[in-house]
Amino acid sequence: MKEITDELMMQMISQAKLYSVVLLKSGPNYGKPDNQPIIWEHARRNFELREKGLLSIVCPVSDESDLKGLGIFNADMEQTKEIMDGDPGVMAGVFIYEVHTARSFPGDNLPK
Repeated sequence: MKEITDELMMQMISQAKLYSVVLLKSGPNYGKPDNQPIIWEHARRNFELREKGLLSIVCPVSDESDLKGLGIFNADMEQTKEIMDGDPGVMAGVFIYEVHTARSFPGDNLPK
């Protein structure tokens, strides 16, 4: 294992970049039987955002909590809010969201 020195930490911290983290939660219309087509289009849009490089990581959450997903956007908070306000699930009240600014390291990824 590589030794993590103070110098390495300072170098890595200097390369950190701002991202936006979205917490997607159940909205007032979540759970209605006719929502499946809306959720499908929400997912399609997520794939499009991934393809454009705007949604770096998307994690649907499938437990019984109100949290329905987490996304890390390669965009600032304002751009991310605009993107989320145009989401079909948000527009239909199926989902609500929170946006938070976070820092991470370009190139980080989920293991295969």
